[in-house]
This record gives sequence, structure tokens and C-alpha cells, in this order.
Amino acid sequence: MRNLTQKILAAHLVQPAKMVPGEEIHIKIDQTLTHDITAVMGYLAFEALGLPRVRTECSVSYLDHNLLYIDYKTPDDHIYLQSIARKYGLYLSRPGNGICHSVHYARFGVSGKTLMGSDSHTTTGGAIGMFAIGAGGMDVAASMAGVPMRLRMPEVIRVTLTGRLRPGVAAKDIVLEMLRRVGVRGGLGKVFEYAGPGVVTLEVPERGTIANMGAEMGATTSIFPADDITRHFFIAQGRENEFVALAPDAGCTYDGEMNIDLSTLEPMVACPDQPDNVKTVREVPKQNVQQVLIGSCTNASCADIKKAAAVFRGHKVNDDVSCTVAISTRQIFKMLLDEGVVSDLVDAGVRITEIACGACPGIGQAPPSGGISVRTSNRNFRGRSGTEDAKLYLVSPEVAAATAITGVITDPRDVMDDVSTLGAIHEPTIYPLNDNMLIAPLPDGGDVEIIRGPTSNRCR
Repeated sequence: MRNLTQKILAAHLVQPAKMVPGEEIHIKIDQTLTHDITAVMGYLAFEALGLPRVRTECSVSYLDHNLLYIDYKTPDDHIYLQSIARKYGLYLSRPGNGICHSVHYARFGVSGKTLMGSDSHTTTGGAIGMFAIGAGGMDVAASMAGVPMRLRMPEVIRVTLTGRLRPGVAAKDIVLEMLRRVGVRGGLGKVFEYAGPGVVTLEVPERGTIANMGAEMGATTSIFPADDITRHFFIAQGRENEFVALAPDAGCTYDGEMNIDLSTLEPMVACPDQPDNVKTVREVPKQNVQQVLIGSCTNASCADIKKAAAVFRGHKVNDDVSCTVAISTRQIFKMLLDEGVVSDLVDAGVRITEIACGACPGIGQAPPSGGISVRTSNRNFRGRSGTEDAKLYLVSPEVAAATAITGVITDPRDVMDDVSTLGAIHEPTIYPLNDNMLIAPLPDGGDVEIIRGPTSNRCR
């Protein structure tokens, strides 16, 4: 009898091995992803191997982090990466299609598969039951070449969720509670495997928020079962034929256990300068906030943005606050446009930025000197925003919207007349299906010329 993590790893072992925590294992990687900040060196390394084509089942190059073309370097890199994808058999997600982690589990991810990405938040793929891990660009290059990944077998910790979140409390508060308990090093050498009756109350993007920020605990990855909730997400993405149910065996064992009663959680905030410096919103001293950012791969799903818009209803952005929304994928942006949600946000005084990572890794939208920035992203280390002495606070979209209204960090239940309306907001039963900003691999890229800018030199 095996837990979910053991089942996936056992199916991907390239040589017989006992899956003993701390012992080295070698596993096959099915899928890879890269983004434009870390990709160039990885693909230069892959070129140096002299292979005609990637050897994975699916590899995707995302142009999503830096879309702020302030000089020639980034557009040169993007053209190089597009030519690499054509030559070596990768999908390419064009600028504006969306953030890699959000696009990948929606359009490419498959439960039970292994995924390696050149970004620590590749763990987001655990939302649909993938064993998804972040690594360096060179590791991804090796995986694209078919080289098995070496890792130490992690401990598997069962996190049992019970109860249901109250309106105004979000999935972000679940992972902030995890961080409050275990800290930024508490996940080292571990996989957090979520289970229990509370799991079925969480939609896939909510699970993605939790899996994403497992990286902040240092976890190898986090994973959810591929259950009926996951199946409905695949149906909504027009991918029901790719859905694979996946669950731990009854009676399986774990290396440790935790329990969280969702009904007891409060809106929370990670205070500067570490994501495990967690307090409830009402415990945080009232300070004037200069900036609010809603978005990133962590919290920019369709329901996330709709909940933020619901909090704004009847209000406007505080005169002393700059509030920006960055929606995670073009698919979601299109739906929110069609439903008038973007107009509602603009009417409230919110600024809409490019569909990209952007401000989360400090590319644009820097806070003022010594300013306080409240964000729905995943990291608040000193200097992360591009302003060395700014203070970053991490919250849910609902708290972020309430904060933008009042100008101080605020519980959404303190600005809404009927917070129960948030509980009625869900992900759609069908998403707009349009992949025309994905460039599919060519059958044979042998004649494709790689286009190099002055910074895209060969590895020697």
C-alpha cells in the first residue's frame, strides 16, 4: 500500500530502488517547463549536447516573466527562445499568453506525471496530482535530454484538512497557516500530501495556491489527489480525455501527519521580511499602505479576481494607494473581460497590467522608497520588489482589495455588507478555449536556424 507520492515515484523509477527517505532514487521526468529569465542558459546547455530533439513527453518554453522591453536584451532572448522551441520540438507560449505555472496545469499538466521546471514554483502542478519540482536550468536541460533526475527520497507528510473555509477566508490563509506552523525550512526533504474531507471543498486553483507556496517552506513539492474536483477542472478546460484519477491507497502510511480545521482559520498576512512571519490580519498594526498588487501565479485565478472585484463593489481605491491587478492567463483575462469584471475593477480605480509575472519578481511596479506594498504573491524577502527598503506583506485577494479601499491592511469582513456573497463565487464550468498563442512543435526542426542576439552565445 502506497501513498500518492510513493505511487507516482514508483511508476517513474528508472532502476529498482527502495523508496527510503534520505536514500537516493533516479526518476524519469515526463514534462519540463522553463521561463524567459532562467531559460537561456538551460537551452544553451541543451544545444551543446548535440541532440536533434527533446526526449520528454512534453516540454514548454514560456515567455512570461519579463515583458518589460526596456532595451534589446529581453526581445533578443525571446526571439532566441522561439527559434530554440521550433528547432528542438518544444511548445512555445508567447508573451501575453500567461504565467507558466498557471498555464501549464490548465493546458498541459496530467495527473500522475512528473514535471520539472526551471522555477521553484513549478510545485504549483501538484494541484492536479503531478509530482512537480523546481530545479535549475541545467537540470532541466538534462531532463530534456532524457537523463533521469537524481533526488533523495523525501519524507511524505499527510496534511489532513477538515471543515470548510468561511467566506472572507481563502486558500491563501491555509498555506499561510502552514508557514506559521512549520516555517521556511520546515519542508526541507519533505512532500506535503493533502488529504481529508476538507480537500473536496477546494477548487483546483485554490489547491494551486497551496501547492505553489509549498516552495516557501522549502518542500520538495506538495500534492493533491486527482479527484472529482480535478476531473471537473479538466472538463472545464476541454481536456476530460486526459484526466487520470489518482489517490493514495487505503491504509497507506506516512512519515508524519498534520491537521488543519479550515473552519477555524482567519484571514492572515505574512509580514516582512519572511513568508513565515504570519499573523492574523486583525493582529497587524494599522499602517498606511502605498501599494496593493493583486495577481501572480499564486493568486490570479478567475475566482480570485472575481472575489477581489466583489470586495471593491460600491467602493474605490483609496486616494493614497496605487492598486494594480495582473491576471495570470489570457484565458482568464478573456473571461473576465467578457463578464465585465475588468470594467468593474477599472471603475473602482484599479490599474490593469500585462498578463505576466512582472511585479512579483521585481520587474516593474516597484513600491516607493520605504513604502508598504501589500501583495497576493508568494515572496516578501527584502528587496524582492525592486525597492530595497520597502516592506512587503502577503495576503489573499480579498484582503488585498479591502486594503486598497481603506489604505491600511484590512479584513474583507470589515468593508463588505454581506461577506457571504464571496462564498458563491466559483471557478467557471467552462473556460474560453483558445490556444492560438501557443506555438506547437514542428514535426522536424532540423532546418530551423537559431536566431541569436549578442547575449545568446553558445556554451563552450
